[in-house]
Amino acid sequence: MKAPAGQQPADSAGRRAIWLSIAALAMTFMLPLAGLVMALFALMAGIRALPMLRAEGRPTGVAVGGITVSSIALALSAMATGMQLYLMEEYSAYQECMKGAGTVSAQGECFAQFREAAQRKLPADVLEMLGAMQP
Repeated sequence: MKAPAGQQPADSAGRRAIWLSIAALAMTFMLPLAGLVMALFALMAGIRALPMLRAEGRPTGVAVGGITVSSIALALSAMATGMQLYLMEEYSAYQECMKGAGTVSAQGECFAQFREAAQRKLPADVLEMLGAMQP
């Protein structure tokens, strides 16, 4: 691997780890499964950058930051993906309802049905946490 002029390979590896981890965190909120994959790549990049930085006597803060952010993104995306898989039937019914909803009130009814179905399936403590997160 050839680094750009004036940069060492270890420096670019550390930067790559932090940028991949930031991208993984962003992807987690848009597409959790894609965020999960991106977080794994970011975690591997950060772990690979650590020995390179240490061998050259460079600070490892960027790589450690990348590992930390990618670990957070990995945990969040794993939880979101798990929740999507667990509520797949309810979400599919919600999407079908939304296809036929021509008015705002009909869309609200679809959401109310989805919420009731999710409440029947989820434990009470998870529902309290999700309710606290809603605007």
